[in-house]
Amino acid sequence: MTELKLVNDNSPVSSRDVLTEIMREGARKMLAVALEAEVEDYLQRYEEDRDGQGRRLAVRNGYLPERIIQTGLGSVEVRQPRVEDRGSDGDGQRRRFRSRILPPYLRKTKSIEEMIPWLYLKGVSTGDFSEALVALLGPEAKGLSASTVTRLKEMWAKDYHQWDRRSLQDKHYVYLWADGIHFNVRLQEDRTCILVVMGATADGKKELVVVQDGFRESEQSWRGILLDLKRRGLKMGPELAVGDGALGFWAALPKVFPKARAQRCWVHKTANVLNYLPKRIQPTAKKTLQEIWMAQTRQDAERAFAAFVETYQAKYPKAVYCLVKDKAELLAFYDFPAEHWVHIRTTNPIESTFATVRLRTYKTKGCGTRLATLTMVFKLAQSAARHWRKLNRSELLEDVRKGVRFVDGIREIAA
Repeated sequence: MTELKLVNDNSPVSSRDVLTEIMREGARKMLAVALEAEVEDYLQRYEEDRDGQGRRLAVRNGYLPERIIQTGLGSVEVRQPRVEDRGSDGDGQRRRFRSRILPPYLRKTKSIEEMIPWLYLKGVSTGDFSEALVALLGPEAKGLSASTVTRLKEMWAKDYHQWDRRSLQDKHYVYLWADGIHFNVRLQEDRTCILVVMGATADGKKELVVVQDGFRESEQSWRGILLDLKRRGLKMGPELAVGDGALGFWAALPKVFPKARAQRCWVHKTANVLNYLPKRIQPTAKKTLQEIWMAQTRQDAERAFAAFVETYQAKYPKAVYCLVKDKAELLAFYDFPAEHWVHIRTTNPIESTFATVRLRTYKTKGCGTRLATLTMVFKLAQSAARHWRKLNRSELLEDVRKGVRFVDGIREIAA
């Protein structure tokens, strides 16, 4: 049985509210039973999956290390069941068990503002919200009936519509990051995803700019988004845009904001190049690629670039072509402040935010309508935005905006 116990609770029993104690104990038991039932359901689902010797591919394997979850009922020490699964999903990827109730990244239960979007995207029906929230939040979830949750979702949908139509009259984003994120949730088309744009303002703050559905590789989808930004008052385009090379964003950007420069994401590019190389040499090749984008000057990066080409051209021309075709866009960051390189060499500002959101929607199917999915992803991203930090040396963004020249990340001194 999954073990849970309250810790760091030294208050005398006589001073506690009896009803609260009953609710607390009930929630503890409910959570323990729910975790065990979740694992048992998973194992039964794949009970017939066997290897060549008839052994089950998905089996129970003890417990995960204990961890403390901060809840509305106090601190709870949890021992979750561990599942070992050697099976594969329909796409040939290694199958993984992830608890919908207590995912690995959860260290404290969320506020209702965050928890309902999370549960909704995980496929929990509206009618089951009250039970789930009481177990996770305790008394904070009091009175959350299905109708209350429905009203909250309607309110959040209005918030999303207002945000999606807000004026951008006084905005200028010096940097933009763009990406298309697949969440494995049902939208209107099989290949649609959530198109995301984040921006850095002249004072160094990161802002969520766009959350819309569309086609990642479609120029038309991205062109519609960029034109909408203009219609809402965004007069000036970014000085630099950062993204993955597979985006239709790159075909649309110069047609809407022709002065914006492009920086290809080094994380995406590294993965793309390594796909053309045998696994046995990928670690060495990855280190060689890192020497390019971690070089302190453009000249050093050029040398590392040439070394990669010389090393792999003869045997792996596709890997070399994948790299050199975007050389100018990969090295654009050298013309911007060195303090900003950590922010603009990759799409990490988007990836780090949406990795958690995407994890929460892992393998979720048919979780709701297009609008409901957009709304819930928006609310989770909005919650994450409260923890974003400003860009390093953000005062340098004003120099970038004014067109001050930087050479190898250093501000050029006028003669």
